[in-house]
Amino acid sequence: MKKRLVLLFTLLTIALVSFNFLSTEKNTENIKDNIHQKEFNSYFRSYTLTTPDSIGFAEEYTPIYAADIWERYDKEIHKNVYWQSNTLFYFKRANKYFPIIEPILKKNNIPNDFKYLAIIESGLENVVSPAGATGFWQFMKGTAKDRGMEVNTEVDERYNLEISTQAACDYLQDAYDKFGSWTMAAASYNVGMNGLQRRATEQNSNNYYDLYLPMETSRYVFRLLAIKEIFENKSKYGFVLRDQDLYKKIETKTVSLSKKDVDLFAYSDILGINYKILKQFNPWIRDKKLTNKSEKTYTIIIPKEHEINIFKNEKN
Repeated sequence: MKKRLVLLFTLLTIALVSFNFLSTEKNTENIKDNIHQKEFNSYFRSYTLTTPDSIGFAEEYTPIYAADIWERYDKEIHKNVYWQSNTLFYFKRANKYFPIIEPILKKNNIPNDFKYLAIIESGLENVVSPAGATGFWQFMKGTAKDRGMEVNTEVDERYNLEISTQAACDYLQDAYDKFGSWTMAAASYNVGMNGLQRRATEQNSNNYYDLYLPMETSRYVFRLLAIKEIFENKSKYGFVLRDQDLYKKIETKTVSLSKKDVDLFAYSDILGINYKILKQFNPWIRDKKLTNKSEKTYTIIIPKEHEINIFKNEKN
């Protein structure tokens, strides 16, 4: 009997010690969680953004006082401000590519605000959409050809920033002539002139802000407004970029090429560059050769001598 009591006492002692140990361990974890939560709350904040007094696009007023207009704008400004990494790269690329886009807009009397259209279309990258829209300005193949661009297996001028920007200007001017509004011209870039005209006629209104439109088109101008607002007030929205953080436009020169059956590897050597550099500065070249049976003259862009970086072959 005595041995049983001793055994029972021993088991109870072990159980109590184990319980206290587990309780202490649990309390320690709770304390750590509480500290972690307090630190999170101390350092992390998500603030709603204030509504600007007025906004507009291409000197056309946006009725932000109307509830539905403000809500649509509010969504886009928050999405772009809080997607910081994406918007930071917009700033970086814009420093490199806006100096190419802006003079072409100016030459064609297209409002400077349309440079932001290239951002919402492609993020200033030569991307291809699931539908096949290509380049900074996201032209479909058929539309590109209608606008005078060459598109085939060897040459695709949708990737040529100067040529595609000019084509975009031509489209936007035609759209403005049709609708009498730069805001409507911008919306038509998304849904098409015919598609926008049909909806305007059905709804008896030529004002973008009065029209019931497909979701993407309904958001489209507000995305433009949001990007414009952020770019024009970057410090207000917490974007801090030093000059050295921005991508730079490389100094270049041009050469003409009108020969037939050009091997682009050999041609790169003749130019004193390599094939990678040739493709980087001329992304519209889509093949390793240029047949050019018609002997059309192409403008080739290459970096100036002091900008060329060719790395020596390294020994293993």
